[in-house]
Amino acid sequence: MMELFDARLNVTDEIMSRAQLVEAIQSADVLVPTVTERIDAGIIEEAPSSLKMIANFGAGVDNIDVGAANARNIVVTNTPGVLTNDTADMTMALILAVPRRVTEGDRLVRAGEWKGWAPNLLLGRRIEGKRLGIVGMGRIGTAVARRARAFGLSIHYHNRNRVAEETESELDATYWESLDQMLAHMDIVSVNCPHTPATFRLLSGRRLGLMQKDAYIVNTARGEIIEESVLVEMLENGLISGAGLDVFENEPDINPKLRELSNVVLLPHIASATLEARIDMGEKVLINIRTLFDGHKPPDRVIAQFL
Repeated sequence: MMELFDARLNVTDEIMSRAQLVEAIQSADVLVPTVTERIDAGIIEEAPSSLKMIANFGAGVDNIDVGAANARNIVVTNTPGVLTNDTADMTMALILAVPRRVTEGDRLVRAGEWKGWAPNLLLGRRIEGKRLGIVGMGRIGTAVARRARAFGLSIHYHNRNRVAEETESELDATYWESLDQMLAHMDIVSVNCPHTPATFRLLSGRRLGLMQKDAYIVNTARGEIIEESVLVEMLENGLISGAGLDVFENEPDINPKLRELSNVVLLPHIASATLEARIDMGEKVLINIRTLFDGHKPPDRVIAQFL
C-alpha cells in the first residue's frame, strides 16, 4: 500500500469507530475496511465525491451497504476464493472437535484433574458414517464436503441452486430442496452460506427445533445466520448435543451463557486466520484498487443485485 499509494493505515488492528470512518473518507479516494467496520448508508452518504471505491479486506460484504455505495457510483470489491481452504479446514476442525470433545479434554488436562485413561472418560461420537448437512454449497461448502468425504461422512446439502451434476457425483452428495427436511435428518450441520438479508436467521428457532437431539451444529460463516438465543437454550436443555462456533450474532460480544457450556467450542472468528490467507487477501485488495484506477473493471467487484 505504502509503495503504490499515498496511504494512511490503521496500524493498531483495532476496529475503527463510526466517527473515525467518517473522518477517514473525507480525504480518501479508496477506503479499505475490514469485515468488522460497518460501512452503512449513513457513512456512505457523508462520503465526498472523491471516494471512488470501498475495497473490503474480506470475502463477506455484509458489513457494507452495497446498494447505497452503488447508488453513489462507489465501486465495492471483496476478496473471494483465497479464504476457501483455510475456512474449510477450520470447519472440519470443529466438526471433529465437538463430537470428540477435544476442548473438554484439553481443559481437564490443564486443570490437573486427569487421573489417567478410563474406558468411559469423555466418550464422544464417531464421525465416520454420520450424515453431514451443509447449508450453502458455494466454494467453502464444497471444500468442506471434500474434506468431510475423506473422513467417511455422508454428504448432504441445501443451497439456493443445485450444484453441477459432476460435483454431486464426485462427492456422492444428496441435494435437499427443503432445508427443513434436511435439518431433521442430519447428524451434523455445517453453516457455510453468506450473510444476506435472505439468510438472516435462516436457522431460526423453529428450524433449529427440527434438529435431532444427538445432532451437532458448526458455524464458520456469520453469526447472524443462526438465532443464537434459541441455540443457547437448546444446548442448555440437551435438545442438541453440541456446537462449534467461530462467529456470533453480536460479536465481539458473546452471550455469556455460551461460555458456561461445556458442549460448545468457541473460537474468535479465526477460520480464515492464516498468514497465507491474509497475504492473499491483501494482494487481492491491491489488484482491485490498481485495476480500477488503471481504467478497468476490478475482478472482484460486488453488485448489490447479486447479493
